[in-house]
Amino acid sequence: MSASSCSPSGTDGSTRPPAVMTHPHEDAIVRKDGGLDNAQARLAAIAGGTHPTPTNSPQRKQLGVEHTLSTPLELDHIPLQIKKMVLQIRPDNAIPHRLLSAAVLGILMVLLQGPTEAQPSPGYYPSSMVRSTPFSQPYSILWGPQHQSLSADQTALTLWLDRSSGSGFKSKRAYRNGYFGVSIKVQPGYTAGVNTAFYLSNTEVYPGYHDEIDVELLGTIPGEPYTLQTNVYVRGTGDAHPIVGREMRFHLWFDPTAAFHHYAVLWNPDEIVFLVDDVPVHRYQKKVEATFPEREMWAYGSVWDASDWATDNGRYRADYRYQPFVSRFREFKVAGCEVGAPASCRPVAAGPGGGLSAQQGAAMRWAQQRSMVYYYCQDGSKDRSNYPEC
Repeated sequence: MSASSCSPSGTDGSTRPPAVMTHPHEDAIVRKDGGLDNAQARLAAIAGGTHPTPTNSPQRKQLGVEHTLSTPLELDHIPLQIKKMVLQIRPDNAIPHRLLSAAVLGILMVLLQGPTEAQPSPGYYPSSMVRSTPFSQPYSILWGPQHQSLSADQTALTLWLDRSSGSGFKSKRAYRNGYFGVSIKVQPGYTAGVNTAFYLSNTEVYPGYHDEIDVELLGTIPGEPYTLQTNVYVRGTGDAHPIVGREMRFHLWFDPTAAFHHYAVLWNPDEIVFLVDDVPVHRYQKKVEATFPEREMWAYGSVWDASDWATDNGRYRADYRYQPFVSRFREFKVAGCEVGAPASCRPVAAGPGGGLSAQQGAAMRWAQQRSMVYYYCQDGSKDRSNYPEC
């Protein structure tokens, strides 16, 4: 996450609310009640479990069916392997709807008969040791209140991004360490450029010289997976030129649009551990004091336009014909030592013996070998003097 994303920002990267953008090819949605504008209709449709697809969308053109289907072909809930295989079908002539449906069904049956690799047990489940709380107990709205919807029991929060703004929230208290987790479900379909973020930061207190610990789900194009990016900035390395980040990126072993999954940061004085459904995926240990965040931080969540870099290094940008871009949050878990806590406050342990156990380490190696697609220590373009831990 860039430094600018840590404060309220619009789709143009500024700190002011963005102006409304116009799109020359905005598609109208058929409205049964005649009372919703395009963005509202899309939000209502998504809330109801459907995802309108513009008739001139790249998804339909790739399939060669934009002139043969009376309704959009829904691929959002088809497993990723099938999407990739189906999207390779590019006939010179359009395929009849029934034939294409039969092909998809055949591929599905073949794949379901094949072996699947189960997620290993880490043997230690910190998320089960921290109770969930209503949103308003640890958090409050930070920006974009008109782009948030909180459930009546305050256990679930929906944020969305459209051409006018995104939205974000912030913890009410600052922490010296702790466990910070939330379950997230992101939107399928075309989501390039969209960043759904959960992170720790102190940029409002130390502007230009801040610390940050990021968990980011980076949007994508149909047929390609979301990217989970984890990152650490220390003492302004996210504000420097060039930026010195410690990114690891993953194509997850599940579809993050199909169900909620729990993403967490465990930060204590010795290490930072990023967890997905309690499986450690990235461990950043304190090797040198100057490269480890020790100052107080707040927890944040947001959805915002990161088109400049989020999807294929900016090749694919947010396309507001597909707005709103919706991200859902629930199971808010916070446990740690607040600023001003007594000396008796003990940090949350990363494992049953303090550090990661052998079983947790094996689960982390499984996740990295199976799903990791980028590791900063293996990037030959990096200046190694900035990364003593490598």
